Amino acid sequence: MKKILIINGHPSLKSLNSALAESYFKGAKESGADVELINIGELNFNPNLQNGYQKRMDWEPDLQHAWKSIEKAEHLVWVHPVWWGGFPAIMKGFIDRVFLPGVAFQYRKNSVWWDKYLKGKTARIITTLDQPQWYYRLFYGNPSINQLKKSILAFCGIKRVKTTFIEFVKKSDLNQRKKWIQKIYTLGIKQK
Repeated sequence: MKKILIINGHPSLKSLNSALAESYFKGAKESGADVELINIGELNFNPNLQNGYQKRMDWEPDLQHAWKSIEKAEHLVWVHPVWWGGFPAIMKGFIDRVFLPGVAFQYRKNSVWWDKYLKGKTARIITTLDQPQWYYRLFYGNPSINQLKKSILAFCGIKRVKTTFIEFVKKSDLNQRKKWIQKIYTLGIKQK
């Protein structure tokens, strides 16, 4: 049984992103996966890494639980909208607070290298755009994908990361949204 953790980075539960996260959850659950869904917007934590890495902030209970779920998971599914080329502030705050040195990675003493503590896991990024994906890639260089895929996940050891774009949301109608939700449900069934 595959252990899957879905992390919904949209702050609102009344969003397309939340519907997509829930749809993946249902598909994965029906296929027999051990699956959990974390809605970052529902967590109680301070998203500001107040002291940087100089002084460790204690984790709130919700962050303690989230880290245990990340450690347990074999496959992480990140769902987020693209806002100003990146992901929502609450998602960035979650990453800043949880993916810490000594937890997700560790710098080596007197070296430019580091140890990656999340090796062996896989991930999928599901992201919504208010523009065509080709435009986001060509004119902006996929900044949110690069940040999450390369600067965070790969940095911590997760190298097998696939991306699903839900694009041109602002031009979509209810019928199109239902198709997207079904597409993500199918990804959940396949546990990919």
